[in-house]
Amino acid sequence: MVTADLVDTTVQYIRKYHKVKDFKLVNQNGDTITQKDYKDKIYVADFFFTTCQSICIDMAKSMQTLQKEFKNDDDIKLLSHSVTPEIDDVPQLKKYAKEKGVIDSKWNLVTGDKKQIYNLARKEYLASKTEGDGGPYDLVHTENFVLVDKEKRIRGFYDGTNPEEIEKLIEDIDILRLEYLPEEK
Repeated sequence: MVTADLVDTTVQYIRKYHKVKDFKLVNQNGDTITQKDYKDKIYVADFFFTTCQSICIDMAKSMQTLQKEFKNDDDIKLLSHSVTPEIDDVPQLKKYAKEKGVIDSKWNLVTGDKKQIYNLARKEYLASKTEGDGGPYDLVHTENFVLVDKEKRIRGFYDGTNPEEIEKLIEDIDILRLEYLPEEK
């Protein structure tokens, strides 16, 4: 499902055993967020910025849909990475979270080091095919939603601006959840 041009050349040799590496970012409440916060969770990751007036508007609506759908399921979480951390500091993320009705225990909006976030987008989540160095003129702008399983493996990519793709994502999450049901004896 991953096309070669979406994969950074430094990770193209990894086939089915690619796992999202650890990260350390800060959420809308000023809390440090790492992979440990997503341990034994299925989650959906995306990349956005609060001042975006194009695809991020529909992407936020899609994340709201997912939040509503899985509101009472503690095994499902959401993770939105800001691609403009110089603008999206903690107060800006908090304001945006309030506007979008973010439930803090369900959905983290994170900011941090730009190079780390761009590395995550390109080399860990394989969400962006644009090249760059995470420098001041670099911008990741992608509609990709990435489904990650409890072992930190990518299980699917979805267009976060397309309601039909979000329905497919919801179905795929439901199917993925079945893999983690306790085995009957």
